[in-house]
Amino acid sequence: MMADIRDWSGATPIRYPDPAIKILDPRFQPYCLGHTPVQRLYTGTLWAEGPCWFGDGRFLVWSDIPNSCEHATRRVTRTEYNGTLTVLAERYQGKPLNAPNDVVVHPDGGIWFSDPGYGSLMHYEGTRSTLELKEAVYRIDPHTGAIAIVTDALAKPNGLCFAPDYSKLYIVDSGVTHNPDHPREITVWDVIDGQRLQHGRRFALMVLGELAGMADGIRVDTDGNLWAAAGWGGEGFDGVHIFAPNGDRIGQILLPEMCSNVCFGGRKRNRLFMTGSQSLYAVYVETQGAHIA
Repeated sequence: MMADIRDWSGATPIRYPDPAIKILDPRFQPYCLGHTPVQRLYTGTLWAEGPCWFGDGRFLVWSDIPNSCEHATRRVTRTEYNGTLTVLAERYQGKPLNAPNDVVVHPDGGIWFSDPGYGSLMHYEGTRSTLELKEAVYRIDPHTGAIAIVTDALAKPNGLCFAPDYSKLYIVDSGVTHNPDHPREITVWDVIDGQRLQHGRRFALMVLGELAGMADGIRVDTDGNLWAAAGWGGEGFDGVHIFAPNGDRIGQILLPEMCSNVCFGGRKRNRLFMTGSQSLYAVYVETQGAHIA
């Protein structure tokens, strides 16, 4: 069944196993449930992003960037339990951040974030203004609040995710948005003492046969497989690509629109939530998210 003619409202059920779940390698088989569908839970956004499962309340939040985001403020904030905002980072060496994009937290309390600047490149996602800093990934020290660059080697550092044991950091480089010849890659780096990065190298390419797109948000499961939101590649590419720990692509979840981000949630962290261009999707899988976020 073609993705563009499927009834995503759920009014016309699909036959199991769901054809949107593609097993490309036998290693993906154990994570697939043959009697569960990919579901569209909501539609009507402009550019859905940033799904986050709140275990305390057992609910999911996500953003519709053109309508609500911190891109325009060019900062990293934390929302407290009472709803107030605490500003964690907004400047580096006296200059405003570009437009922070993705955030992950290390067990030592350090907060790592990417700053590719997309929210400052157009009014649609934020406020168009000049980037005053080289695109980079930063770490906020949990004790002093000091901000340090951990790498500025990537053209447009985007999605971030630690390996299950926090020994590695995966970083999406989406530089192809501004340079068509830039590698469409996910990189991986060794984390040193929980504070530094070294030995950056390619983990995977976002090219599938004749289809070429890019990754965005990423997450890992407890076995170290990486689940990458995929878009800009068209039908047969857009959705989620699943990579084994060695970087082999082992599976796909096809969506009728490009996917911007993913997270594991639900009471058992075994439900994958996926934000598409205009919609929110979910599917149960036979694995669990490696981290709480």
